[in-house]
Amino acid sequence: MQIETTRFGQVQFEKTDVLTFESGLIGMESCCRWVLLADANNLLLGWLQSLDRADVALAVVSPRRFVSDYQVRVRAVDLEPLKLSAPEAAQVLVVVSKSGGSLAVNLKAPVVINLEQRTGRQIIAKDDHEVQHLVKATLPLRRTA
Repeated sequence: MQIETTRFGQVQFEKTDVLTFESGLIGMESCCRWVLLADANNLLLGWLQSLDRADVALAVVSPRRFVSDYQVRVRAVDLEPLKLSAPEAAQVLVVVSKSGGSLAVNLKAPVVINLEQRTGRQIIAKDDHEVQHLVKATLPLRRTA
C-alpha cells in the first residue's frame, strides 16, 4: 500500500502497519488511520502520519527521552478500548511541537499504542503534567534532502 504525503512524498506501508485510533486524536477526530514512521535523520524522533489526511504528520518521541522519570496515570476506562494484555504492552509517545524558538512535548496528553492489536488512543493524564514541556534538544522537524 502507499500514500502520497505532503511531508514525506510517497510512503510505502503494509496493511499490518496501520494503527487504528477509533476516536482519532484530540482536535483531529476524523483522522483514525495512522502509520508510525521512523525519522531518517534522528533516531529519537518518529512520525505519526495520517492515512486519512495526507497533509497531517505529527512528530512524536518517547517522553522518557526528555523526562527520565515520566509516568502517566490514567483512568482504566480510557485504556479499555486498547485491550492491552498488560500495562507494559503499551507504547507511550508524546507529540512534539514548536513553542516560540524552542521545542516542547505534550506530557499531559500522551498517545498510547497497543502494538499487538495495532490500536491507539490519545488520553488525558490524571497527573499534573505540562501541555508544553520545553525540551533542551534539537530535533529536526523538517525533512531535509
